[in-house]
Order: sequence, then C-alpha cells, then structure tokens
Amino acid sequence: MPVNSRFARTLAGTAMASLALTGCAGAGGGPELPPASFVALQEGPGEDYVIGPLDELTVFVWRNPELGANVQVRPDGRITTPLITDMPAVGKTPSMLSEDIKLQLSQYIQEPIVSVIVNKFAGTFSQQVRIVGATAKPASIPYRANMTLLDAMIAVGGLSEFAAGNKARLIRFDKQAGKQKEFALRLSDLLRKGESKANVMLMPGDVIIIPESSF
Repeated sequence: MPVNSRFARTLAGTAMASLALTGCAGAGGGPELPPASFVALQEGPGEDYVIGPLDELTVFVWRNPELGANVQVRPDGRITTPLITDMPAVGKTPSMLSEDIKLQLSQYIQEPIVSVIVNKFAGTFSQQVRIVGATAKPASIPYRANMTLLDAMIAVGGLSEFAAGNKARLIRFDKQAGKQKEFALRLSDLLRKGESKANVMLMPGDVIIIPESSF
C-alpha cells in the first residue's frame, strides 16, 4: 500500500475518533461544577439580602416605638409605616431601607435610629433557586448562604419516578461574562446512589431543569 494512502487512512481514523470523543463529552449537557461537601466545613455569610415582594419586616425606631411597625411588602414593592406612605422597599437591603426610613422620619424627630429586620422572606427572583421538571413538587425556594444542590432537592421532595436525574441541567447567569452558562448535574447519582461528588454549591438565581426519561 502506498505511504500516502496509509497516511490518509490514519488521518481519517484519527478524525473519526476525535468526533466520537467530542460527541461523548457533549452528551452530558455541559461541564460539571466542582463538588461541595454535604456539610460545609466553614459557614460564611452570603451576599447582603435584598428585600422582595411579600417579605415580612419589622421596622423598629429606637425610643419611638409608635413609629415602628410589622409590615408585609406589598406586591407593588412598597410599605407603609406611621408617618411614611408608600416607601419603596423591594431591591433594597435592610440597611438601605432603614437609612431611607431614617431620612423620612428626620423631618419629624431629631436623629432617629431605625432598624429593619426581615422576619419571613420570599426574596426577589434573582435570589431564588427554581427547580422545574420531573421533581415531586417543582418550586421556587429562597436562596440561603451555603446552599447546596442536595438542600434544594430535599426542599422539593426529590426526583419523580420517571426523572432522568443524570440528564438534569443547571442554568446560571454569569455576571462577569454577561451571559447564561449551562452545567450538567448528576441528580440520580446524588439522590439514589449517595454520590457525594455529585453535590454542588448553588448560587442565587440558579435554575435547575430535570427532564423525564424517554422510553
């Protein structure tokens, strides 16, 4: 056989092998995230909490309790307290809201000291983790510091009977890149086999999509 002919066949074989490997790499739905511990070795605070619609707040004014209130953020994102009407609250941290209330109250009392406490929270959409598809109860759940994939799946009751857990995907918005990224998840390995390396850290705004098995 001529050398050129053997060389051409070798190149063709190498190209076919490369295509096969590329297809296998893409079958999982994207890159995988690094594993997280089942129990965090060190708990740390998350980003400052941002108030969302329907959050329940306590507004406390030191030495002027009559100016405080227990309020729920309305669907339009505002609250009303004594002497203050329709104060925007959504999108602010508790400290930001307390400063805004302090500024308004300073028209009536001297140097008010205001604290805002979040009693029950729903969070803005950007701070929720959404789980959709083949799960026991699809839901949006508030993100909390150090939340893992296992925590989120426990909150929604795990996988449904026909879930293709190892074909699940996580959609995450990368602020630095300014675009969405997609990662492969191995939920069946995590929940049904106890594979610790399949547990990953979650971020505010993550969306977990779980398809059903195709028969």
